[in-house]
Amino acid sequence: MSDTTRIYESMFLVSQSEAADLGGIVAYIEEILRRGDAEVIAMKKWDERRLAYEIEKQRRGVYFLCYFRAPTGSITHIERDCTLSERIMRVLILNAEHLSDEDIAACDDRAGLGVEANLRKEEADKAAAAEAAASATAAAAASAEAAPAATEEAPAETTASE
Repeated sequence: MSDTTRIYESMFLVSQSEAADLGGIVAYIEEILRRGDAEVIAMKKWDERRLAYEIEKQRRGVYFLCYFRAPTGSITHIERDCTLSERIMRVLILNAEHLSDEDIAACDDRAGLGVEANLRKEEADKAAAAEAAASATAAAAASAEAAPAATEEAPAETTASE
């Protein structure tokens, strides 16, 4: 039996916490598709929404739309990998043979995903640096408060010994 190659449209739903590492989750989705012998044609972050009902105790999720070319027999393997994955909450894979190459190319925003991933990483780094600076300031303030208290106690002890 020969597997014919077809074009598929897929929607991946991931939690907001997983989508915080946007570059990591995009690479993870591409890895799952690569293991299923799929060639990614187009991918974009579709939307970030409130879910109609909680899934895995999550109320919000991020949707990724992906078009790929794969052998028909590998779709069950891709769906299985997604179902077993703890990083992907849901997946839906549909046949997309009815779409033209121009329609699919119009949905490709992998460059935009890379830019957004870099921006999110920079923001996280800035937030971490600000948090580190704030904790260093708080530690310095605490040690400054402790230092005068120690010097004030020292003369009192000296006076008591005289």
